[in-house]
Amino acid sequence: MFFRMLRGAMFRQKGKMLMIAFTILLGASLATAMLNVMMDVGDKVNQELKTYGANITVVPKESSIISELYDVEDSDSTQSAHLLESELGNIKTIFWAFNIVDFTPFIDTKVTLSNGEETKLVGTWFNHHLELPTGETLDTGIANLRTWWDVSQGGWIDEQKNGFDKSAMIGSALAKKENIKVGDAIEVKTKNSKETLIVTGIYDAGGDEDDYIYTSLAPAQRLANCEGLLSSIEVSALTTPDNELARKAAKNPEALSVSQYETWYCTAYVSSICYQIQEVITDSVASPVRQVAESEGSIMEKTELLMILITIFSLIGAALGISNLVTASVMERSNEIGLMKAIGAKDGSILGVVLTEIMITAVIGGVAGYFAGYGFAQIIGWSVFGSAIDMKPMVIPIVAVAIIAVTLAGSIPAIRMLLRLRPAEVLHGR
Repeated sequence: MFFRMLRGAMFRQKGKMLMIAFTILLGASLATAMLNVMMDVGDKVNQELKTYGANITVVPKESSIISELYDVEDSDSTQSAHLLESELGNIKTIFWAFNIVDFTPFIDTKVTLSNGEETKLVGTWFNHHLELPTGETLDTGIANLRTWWDVSQGGWIDEQKNGFDKSAMIGSALAKKENIKVGDAIEVKTKNSKETLIVTGIYDAGGDEDDYIYTSLAPAQRLANCEGLLSSIEVSALTTPDNELARKAAKNPEALSVSQYETWYCTAYVSSICYQIQEVITDSVASPVRQVAESEGSIMEKTELLMILITIFSLIGAALGISNLVTASVMERSNEIGLMKAIGAKDGSILGVVLTEIMITAVIGGVAGYFAGYGFAQIIGWSVFGSAIDMKPMVIPIVAVAIIAVTLAGSIPAIRMLLRLRPAEVLHGR
């Protein structure tokens, strides 16, 4: 009897049931899409932010101490200490090795041009192919870390071509001042050495770098008389936004308890990655580029908050829609419900029939909404990030609980109306 009543009621009101299912479908699809994007957006936003440069700088410990004491960043006093080029590959052996997207070494020195003009020359990698201690390979360089540079004339130095170590890139301000063009040979010298470099590109960085000369690592090391040594390393890493634990650890990791230390060390906080880099690079200090690191955390938090709010409001909207539709359904069936009460049906039995109808409809709408949300998530992923969104299994129980809660919440006004129905009044048309 129960199932006959259920089937009959659903078929008689199939229009309203379809509308309830469609309302739940919309809420479930938006919730599914937003939750999946929110859980997968961290790495994708980080990847997007990596196009704006490194978020960690590694310098010799001695240089860091001098800079902090005397508030200087570029002086002869800070250039006496160096890092070892041979240890570069160690960066990809830390616990969070897979979070290291790019890293590039630098060696800089003051040089004199043939006309007596002084400027800074920086040696670095451009598109360097690196064999790692782990057996893996990595292609990295400044071309990945300075994507905003406008190489208006010529192009980037290509380390895969012969003679790349005789090439140079000139800042637009220096090129204009010295009337240097692509293809020109420039002579640069220090008290230690002299090099003749061919200009392969002129770049516009929009800052002090427009007065510099960039070349590959080897000639810069010869000019600085620092073969095998580095001034600094820039690292681009995927990180987790800082919390109270990360901020406490950044001040003093030794102040953490054993459990706190393990949690911090095994989480991709920028301070944790810096600490691990210091462990594998001798006499180094790794510090986050605060503007970049804090921006990443702020953007992530705001993006996740926005998606949570969208999810909540979509479910509230679904609950309101369900409330109106279920209430209208109960009002239309008031005579039927009054008759059932008159012949002895209990409120619990009637309530069971109505809620079963609604929950069956909710399940149909929720399942359809989940798959629709999967499609919406992929549209968002490809249109915003240029890649697919990974579907998270934990979203399924979250959406299921949310749909049940929304359906029950939306049914409350109808349930109250059903319980207040008086058979005598309903059957007399009052």
